[in-house]
Amino acid sequence: MPVPDLSAVDGHPTPAFDHIVTLLRSAGCVFAEEEARLLLSEAAGAAELDRNIRRRVAGVPLEYVLGWAEFAGRRIVVEAGVFVPRRRTELLVNQAVALLSSGPVGAAPVVVDLCCGSGAVGAGIVQAVPGVKLHAADIDATAARCALRNIGPLGGRVHRGDLFEALPSALRGRVRLLAVNAPYVPTEAIRTMPPEARLYEPVISLDGGADGLDFHRRVAAGSIEWLAPGGHVVIETSERQAAGTSATLAAAGFRTRIVRSEELDATVVVGRAVPGAGKD
Repeated sequence: MPVPDLSAVDGHPTPAFDHIVTLLRSAGCVFAEEEARLLLSEAAGAAELDRNIRRRVAGVPLEYVLGWAEFAGRRIVVEAGVFVPRRRTELLVNQAVALLSSGPVGAAPVVVDLCCGSGAVGAGIVQAVPGVKLHAADIDATAARCALRNIGPLGGRVHRGDLFEALPSALRGRVRLLAVNAPYVPTEAIRTMPPEARLYEPVISLDGGADGLDFHRRVAAGSIEWLAPGGHVVIETSERQAAGTSATLAAAGFRTRIVRSEELDATVVVGRAVPGAGKD
């Protein structure tokens, strides 16, 4: 698959651009023109461009090919084998930012990005609310390494481990906001996902158990002891599963509300701990 000379590329359609678009369309890329522009602009030369086009045509997610994903107004480093942040998750960031901005004034709030993946959620929150003390956690070593690349320069800390087991004990009872994008795809539904996700993203970042709510139940059960008075949990879910996620948090002692964005095709549940909840 030879790539035409790139010397004439100036932001306008060129033979190289048209050729790449044709290749991408033939491979089933819906946004072929946009992807062709990105591949052209990011390549250091013809050899790298040729290699990147071959990978994309073979089905490798564009974000893995480029090494980054655009999320909440910034580029997030994405390594192969790490969950690719979706635009819908910006609703989770927006709700977290709104809660932090309307919270009490005082010491810098502690925020935890749980099941952080690339750290995109935490990075989006810090960008919008400077000064937060950000901690992120993921069980996967590759994800934790990638998250550190994204939030380390912003002052965030990354911990590796299974949900709350990853967090320093000193955070118990001090977390103002817990942002959670845990896996919530029902196990049987994974096989119906697009190949880019099903074949390239780790199953551990997708599989939420039989009904997709296994991690939501664990988060609900363990959250309250980590939250500061008046603290919140904001958790991404699907429109179909929102009632189940909300009921799970409510049973654990949270007042809940469901937030839906049609523009982003996104749903989150916001939970605020009821005073005395979780105590004997």
